[in-house]
Amino acid sequence: MKSLVCSLLLLLFSTAAISADNRYNFNSQQDRALFLTLTAELRCPMCQNQNIADSDAMIAHDMRRKVASLIRQGKSEQEIIDYMKARYGDFVYYEPPVTVATVWLWVLPVLFTLGGLILVLRKRSAPADADTRARLQKADQLLERDK
Repeated sequence: MKSLVCSLLLLLFSTAAISADNRYNFNSQQDRALFLTLTAELRCPMCQNQNIADSDAMIAHDMRRKVASLIRQGKSEQEIIDYMKARYGDFVYYEPPVTVATVWLWVLPVLFTLGGLILVLRKRSAPADADTRARLQKADQLLERDK
């Protein structure tokens, strides 16, 4: 029963995807491939982490139409990305540029990893302090007494 339901859902979604892709006519397969690439790389400004190819929001429909229009005008991939960034901001592109405001996205994980590694190495190499030695001797004495 589960496989039948899954098969029906896959059939339903696959026909919706095919019909969405066929709405836009292009002169060549390269233009269609560029359209599919760009709609997968551009983020929907209204949705939570969803690209404009998968989103059903009105703004995603408008953005897909604009991408198709720009491709038909002969714009390059980078020109279309720049247009979308100028209109919607850097958020619209899944690969944010390295700027002063975004450099922490790359630097912070490296610093966090190095800091954790330094803490682990210092913890391992630290000698047992006098208090720990005294406790161990006391524990040994208790064990000797119980024998």
